[in-house]
Amino acid sequence: MAQLFISILKTARPRQWLKNLSLAAALVFSGRLFHPESFWLTIWAIFVFSILTSSVYFINDIVDFSRDRLHPFKKKRPIASGKLPIPLAAFFASIGISLSLYLAYQTAFFFFLVCLIYFLLQLVYSFYLKNQIIFDVLSIAASFILRVYAGAIVLNHHISVWFLLCVTSLALFMAVGKRRSELAILDKEAVSGHRKTLINYPPDLLDDYLSMFAASAWLSWALFTFLQSPPIVVGPSIHSVLPLTISGSSKWLMITIPVVIYGIMRYLNIIYQGSRAESPERVLLSDKPLLGAVIVWGFLIIWVIYVVG
Repeated sequence: MAQLFISILKTARPRQWLKNLSLAAALVFSGRLFHPESFWLTIWAIFVFSILTSSVYFINDIVDFSRDRLHPFKKKRPIASGKLPIPLAAFFASIGISLSLYLAYQTAFFFFLVCLIYFLLQLVYSFYLKNQIIFDVLSIAASFILRVYAGAIVLNHHISVWFLLCVTSLALFMAVGKRRSELAILDKEAVSGHRKTLINYPPDLLDDYLSMFAASAWLSWALFTFLQSPPIVVGPSIHSVLPLTISGSSKWLMITIPVVIYGIMRYLNIIYQGSRAESPERVLLSDKPLLGAVIVWGFLIIWVIYVVG
């Protein structure tokens, strides 16, 4: 019984819930981080979305059952290894999807609509798009955009197009990095069996993609910091100890640009070190310099919006 529970938990991939923290982007940048109602509404949205994403992983592992057995790491997944029977996995997937969509509908209709679009996108991705070159990585980026929009919709907040462009570029950057790592750790026979699109991704082409999306990620973030007006803070806030001449500036977000550039450069270094970038969430939790950069970036964002601004 304990082994079955562990298998279910592993298939649900709780580590992947880190991606769902992107739903909190609207909460932070709207100035409502310390507004209790907005805060708990966002936490609830993250919880509902996490149920949905975990349920999708069950479906994804069922569809990729035979291909995962050719992968040196994914073959150890519960469904691929036979520890979790496919009928039981399908049962948990159906329960999770039904529950998450019901809770999303009870929260807000348009939040439910975004969740439904995300679910349909993942279905199309699992059965078709993951086997189509370029569309496979574009689908991954779209899933991150939907996460950001889901968090914005529950708060009825407008998201800057530059911020969305940054999220898109960063998602594409990580997706291409994942493909680059997969290509490095799989032999030629396993490549065609595990993921057909990898045959059409020469290493040089993936390197070009990495350069393109790395540049667009930090540039779009820089433009966001240049153009973003400081939000009106709702709820408790810390009054700035700086003179109004300095604290009134709307350009303080620019101090985060070097941190973003460092984070992208560090992740590029990890990609070319070997197989670590094959699991982005594992990299974030295990690589201390990268994790430190993310923490510093988050601290600076909160300091600029809720203290200086």
